[in-house]
Amino acid sequence: MKKKFNHMKLEISAQSINESFARSTVAAFAAQVNPTLDEINDIKTAVSEAVTNCVVHAYKDKGDNMIKIECELYADHIQISITDRGKGIKDIQTAIQPFVTDKLEDERSGMGFTVMQSFMDSVNVQSKYGEGTTVTMQKIFESRPVGQAKAKRA
Repeated sequence: MKKKFNHMKLEISAQSINESFARSTVAAFAAQVNPTLDEINDIKTAVSEAVTNCVVHAYKDKGDNMIKIECELYADHIQISITDRGKGIKDIQTAIQPFVTDKLEDERSGMGFTVMQSFMDSVNVQSKYGEGTTVTMQKIFESRPVGQAKAKRA
């Protein structure tokens, strides 16, 4: 098992204005191990989708609801967990399918989990209906000898 390089926790209000802050913060944290720009962009896209899911789907009211983001950084990968304490998901297997949404009236595409799965190496969804959801994602960084940087580094 690889040794953890660094760890961080961030808690933000479940408001759409905080989505760009969350993805930029996680990307800046990941940059410590010199990933490629493509890897950083993949992480930003997946975090954006996960946070947006929390904002749009987790909470019924618009009160002071929080999203917790936790990252574990290793030399060769990052693990990102995004947790809400909202309504949860009744049927995860159905929810992660393309084009499935509970917000048809808002013209949502239902592609959030599909996008996360496309950009990350693994995506795991744990949820308990009525208690919340945690999406844990992992991105494995391009293998390269230590000290050898490529031109397209973040």
